[in-house]
Amino acid sequence: MLKMENYKEFFDDRDDQRTEDLEIEYRTGMKMLLPILVLGVLPLFAAGCFAQSTQKDTTPATVEVPEGMEMTVVGAGCFWCVEVLFEKLDGVHEAVSGYAGGEIPNPSYEQVARGATQHVEVVQVVYDPAVISYRELIDFFWTTHDVTRGDGVWPDFGPQYRSILFYENEAQRTAIEASRAAHAARSGEVIATEVRAFDVFYPAETYHQDYAANNPNDRYVRGVLNPKLEKLGLE
Repeated sequence: MLKMENYKEFFDDRDDQRTEDLEIEYRTGMKMLLPILVLGVLPLFAAGCFAQSTQKDTTPATVEVPEGMEMTVVGAGCFWCVEVLFEKLDGVHEAVSGYAGGEIPNPSYEQVARGATQHVEVVQVVYDPAVISYRELIDFFWTTHDVTRGDGVWPDFGPQYRSILFYENEAQRTAIEASRAAHAARSGEVIATEVRAFDVFYPAETYHQDYAANNPNDRYVRGVLNPKLEKLGLE
């Protein structure tokens, strides 16, 4: 049995031991928690615009424009998303994923993804002007992503994912400027979207076309595209 004068020493020893035990528990807990945190964060990084399929048809897609239809080229981040967003609109016949605005002909996805060609991931929107006007397409464009950033569209950043509009004639350029001014006035946003004359469109590899429809369980589709569709009311 401890004497009264030894109680303080006894409890001091217990406090020191308890402190040491808590430190051990903390270090052990952190070691166990760290892998869980890493596993939780990794899918966010893995959800970038990179195809997961091992069976890839790398043949460039073909674009057919039915009589009476018109085309325009837009870039708003990963083309998997942009393709689906525009195909949800009445009057849009098809949206084809591809590349534009760069320096080398017939670029591959790997070349563009490295950001070394100045090409942008874009979609060529084939639409019926009797159902939806060019101005309506551009009005919709501003709502699909954060147009205040010129360095990409979340979660994909780099020149290959920048926000961009291509015009083919003066009428389209004028429509873009009017639409841009209207959106800026309505939203108060300072728009960073690049606007330039159209040169040439290179269709992306076949495995990129209709990617979301063909890969509904892809992490990017589930984690980025589907929430965006829900936000825009396009489910």
